[in-house]
Amino acid sequence: MTRSISPSLQATLDLLKAMTPFASVSGQLSQQRELAQWLEDWIRQQLNGVPVLPVSLQNDENTPPLVHMRIERQAAKTLVLYNMYDVMPAVDEGWEFPPFTGGISEWPGTGAVYIARGAENNKGPLAGMLMAVKALCDAGGPDVNLEIILEGEEETGSGRLRRYLAQEPCPVPSAGAVFFPSLCEYGGGEPRVYLGFSGLSGGRLRVSGGAWGGPHTAIHASNANWIASPVWRLVHALHAIAPAENSGVITRQPVDEPANQLLHTLAEQFSIRDELRFRRSETLSVSGDTLECLQQLINGAVLNISEIRSDPQQARGVIPHSASAELALRVPPGIDGENLLAAMRQTLSRPEFGGVELELDDSYPGHRFPRNSPGVDALLASYQAQGAQPQVWPWAPGCAPAYTFARIAPAFLIGGLGHGGNAHGVNEFVTLRGLERFQQSVTDWIRFYTRDTPFSALPA
Repeated sequence: MTRSISPSLQATLDLLKAMTPFASVSGQLSQQRELAQWLEDWIRQQLNGVPVLPVSLQNDENTPPLVHMRIERQAAKTLVLYNMYDVMPAVDEGWEFPPFTGGISEWPGTGAVYIARGAENNKGPLAGMLMAVKALCDAGGPDVNLEIILEGEEETGSGRLRRYLAQEPCPVPSAGAVFFPSLCEYGGGEPRVYLGFSGLSGGRLRVSGGAWGGPHTAIHASNANWIASPVWRLVHALHAIAPAENSGVITRQPVDEPANQLLHTLAEQFSIRDELRFRRSETLSVSGDTLECLQQLINGAVLNISEIRSDPQQARGVIPHSASAELALRVPPGIDGENLLAAMRQTLSRPEFGGVELELDDSYPGHRFPRNSPGVDALLASYQAQGAQPQVWPWAPGCAPAYTFARIAPAFLIGGLGHGGNAHGVNEFVTLRGLERFQQSVTDWIRFYTRDTPFSALPA
């Protein structure tokens, strides 16, 4: 039987349920625009936020709007709360509830869960973040100025956000820290704190038939002995820029001493077996003890291939006229992604790769910050206040546009308690207990950051 729900959690669930039906997927611009306007209206009505960049004035027909709201309290400190409203595509097949309808279920061993696209990544955390701010405002308000920035392109490179923050003068004032509330009890384990993020370059490798060889339209496969296939040229090109035996890892860098100190501590409590279970995998592609595996997780630039396709599709017995691979280059702080991209282009310029084109949609670098940066201790204290023991990572293997906020604040923190899962997959979920813990941890972080109490005196 589903657990009883507190009024605070019910209010957060109601907000999440209201956001769930918006199919705010890349390419669904009308849905993204409607959700952005809905969020702006909600923040204005419920939090007395003032639009800095009204959604109604953003008329770009190809880009989802930013939501930038300001809660000015004439306080000495300013914080930026960043989040995202875009989600990945989903179809109904395999879901316990339609992904853009959602529902509550009881799972053995997990408990009560809310299932919907975005429940974990990142509509659930967005709802919890907004309700945490509302709770503080209803109680008299946090003693801090808040800049709330919500974007609709996090899954595709954050292009509009990066251009917005690059303006002179910057439309966001200097702040003590940027906080990206998310569910960080991955797999139900101890919560993580990342002191940096990898950079991301997304695009595709495309090959079409032409002067190099290969047909201009699909032809019968009986010609494969003397007419080249774009698919095989694509495979050759992929191997040349990222050898398959390395599973896409292009280069690695030595882990420096500050990062190694954090990894030594992390290795003492980290379970590879639990991580594999959470990642729905059976074995790692690297070898070594726990410390060595953690070092290899974060120190490599890796080219991920999410999709390979040929045209026409589902056409047996033909030589396709074109082929493509969707690519994402993930680059940790300290490795120059632009140099890697230049080396790829140089390789693909060789005569044997005629007809191969590297198309880049967007790109941003990795970024890291020191352990003693503002907001880090407050985040650790917010975890400890609920009995959790945080894991501190030098930087994340995942990507976030941390660098673009570097001109605004000395730290970009992703954090929050809470257990969710299946992000980008079928039956994406957040546990109800996790959503409640998450909201409390966001409230605690804001409170701890704005008070003068030494962290040694806070609950442990």
